[in-house]
Amino acid sequence: MPRAHIELDKRAVIAPVRRRTFGAFVEHLGRCVYTGLYEPGHPTANEDGFRMDVVELVQELGTTTVRYPGGNFVSGFRWEDSVGPRDKRPVRRDLAWHSLESNQVGLDEFARWLKLTGAELMLAVNLGTRGILPALDLLEYANHPSGTALSDLRIANGTPQPHNVRMWCLGNEMDGSWQQGFMTADDYGRIAARTAAAMRMADRNLELVVCGSSGSSMPTFGDWERTVLEHSYEYVDYVSCHAYYQELDRDLGSFLASALDMEFFIGTVVATADHVGHKKRSKKKMQLSFDEWNVWYLKEHQEAAEVSDEWSYAPRLLEDVYTVADAVVVGNLLMTLLRHSDRVTSASLAQLVNVIAPIMTEPGGPAWRQTTFFPFAITDLKETARVTIDVRSLASTQITEAVTLANADVYAKNTLADQERVKPAANASAALTDGVLTIELPPVSWTAAALC
Repeated sequence: MPRAHIELDKRAVIAPVRRRTFGAFVEHLGRCVYTGLYEPGHPTANEDGFRMDVVELVQELGTTTVRYPGGNFVSGFRWEDSVGPRDKRPVRRDLAWHSLESNQVGLDEFARWLKLTGAELMLAVNLGTRGILPALDLLEYANHPSGTALSDLRIANGTPQPHNVRMWCLGNEMDGSWQQGFMTADDYGRIAARTAAAMRMADRNLELVVCGSSGSSMPTFGDWERTVLEHSYEYVDYVSCHAYYQELDRDLGSFLASALDMEFFIGTVVATADHVGHKKRSKKKMQLSFDEWNVWYLKEHQEAAEVSDEWSYAPRLLEDVYTVADAVVVGNLLMTLLRHSDRVTSASLAQLVNVIAPIMTEPGGPAWRQTTFFPFAITDLKETARVTIDVRSLASTQITEAVTLANADVYAKNTLADQERVKPAANASAALTDGVLTIELPPVSWTAAALC
């Protein structure tokens, strides 16, 4: 049996655990919003049409921040379409996902949904096909108390109190050719800097996120961050990071090591940002917002050519069904983000419901947890490992809980037909003796232990 030893020392602090690290992402994509969060005819729907069974799962998941409304969707979005009387909202084509957008869920409704979950809103502005003035208008509508044209419009629309959005994303993945209005780093850096400066004139306490690279495999990775930050460093607080992983060619070992790429990503962006900061003689340390991360079987979706010539409402897109191995990787990625909480101070699991998500729903039917709902990962490929953890510095005297997520089949999934095939179970091997926790970990598993 493989053995491992861990020592916990509460004096060896990297940084506080950040509340925003446990964020998620909701985009108007596929069934994430419509029949995911919002389904007026569902038996659990509230007066706003939101599924309360999904709200309960989001509460259980512990989501703290939600990035909204995109994603690629935001680069063609006119925010004005999504406010006011629902029967007067226009239907638009969403070019990003080749879908029809009804605009039945907009800023005001989504903010009310967030109050049900207790999560904070992180709002993205369109810098792909729009610019400074629409971003300022959205800021006024969302945050100004009253007495101006747009704040009074919000009040007339039934939201008397401002949304008070603190965190704002300046566009999305502007380095990608798939993005409406994609730009060079110079062009994007300039408009991001001008937009950020203007938004700060309205509210100097906003927290602004500039677009970093869409992935570490982008040919401009690193150089993109350098160029963009040379334009915008003094105006923004965060640079974004996006990363998705999948198992290729049934190479489970490499897949389970996906967090190494995330480590490389974080290290590169931190070094680049610090280089720009030093050049500018700035005392500010740029923070990272890892606001898209997950396992995503993108290669399969691309090969399946899911986008058709038809324009439809809320098509089934990117509905990956996750395995135990996927959950372990998600947990490992989350642990990596936590280890870098000195610089990664915000993160968003992409996405929250139905679309590459930990929660799945069926229209008119149930909502259930995917395997990735549960994770914090620790692995070994083939054998059970016995791990000892020195917890004497915690002064703990007993184990209050020890649970493990595992399955003999690492590709086991939770599906509509079998919604609880994979779930955590008590780990009876856990023992605490003289300040040392001993526990056996099955191969490709996730385990959590609580002590007091």
